[in-house]
Amino acid sequence: MSNALITVDGLGLVFDGRHVLHDVNFTLDPAEIVTVVGPNGSGKSSFLKCLIGAIKPTEGKIIRKPGLKIGYVPQKLHLDQAFPMTVSRFLKLAGSVSQADKAGIVEKLGLKDVLARQIADLSGGQLQRVLLAHALIGKPDILVLDEAAQGLDQPAVAGFYRLIEEVRRDMGCAVLMVSHDLHVVMSASDRVVCLNGHVCCEGTPTIVSAAPEYRQLFGHGTEGALALYRHVHDHNHDHSHTHDDSHEGHDHAG
Repeated sequence: MSNALITVDGLGLVFDGRHVLHDVNFTLDPAEIVTVVGPNGSGKSSFLKCLIGAIKPTEGKIIRKPGLKIGYVPQKLHLDQAFPMTVSRFLKLAGSVSQADKAGIVEKLGLKDVLARQIADLSGGQLQRVLLAHALIGKPDILVLDEAAQGLDQPAVAGFYRLIEEVRRDMGCAVLMVSHDLHVVMSASDRVVCLNGHVCCEGTPTIVSAAPEYRQLFGHGTEGALALYRHVHDHNHDHSHTHDDSHEGHDHAG
């Protein structure tokens, strides 16, 4: 019997008449770090939202382990700047947990000094740690990150993902994240899923970085890439033809 936390079978999503996702099969096992990569418009965020139950798929099924707890860290928090909300009060919204558990998370994420501050006054890096604390307070089985480090500078990105690896090690939760940062994919993930409407390829970072489908999306010479790349893609699948690896539909700015 499968030990998977989530199993996805034949997932499809039609939105505004467009097939955003089709024929997606996926599993997430306990304590696994999986990164989903793909160009803008490839359905990555829609896929995450289907998994956490925020969007109902058009076809296929999603099987979640009974009693599964999911912690979600969004790209950004949409909060009225004029609305008063301290960090301490915001963390109380995460649900009723023991003070000891909450204090442990606050300590781990280095938030003791900002508890009395207004959410609106935090730096980008501080806010992301607060959102991460909010997601972790309920001791989730899965931590879901939707490009949670977007907008942070390079040192802050590196620090944030080191923190994610520590969280997985210390709390034992699985981590599922969407990222555009190839260095994160190559350094932090047990498995990479390359998505462009459907699963183009998946496997360990080494296997995926050598796959023709991945190289078509992200360009050549990316094996083992640890530098930060930003990507613009115009890659589209034509399902009636095989992949042509000579087609370069990407711009790189390192």
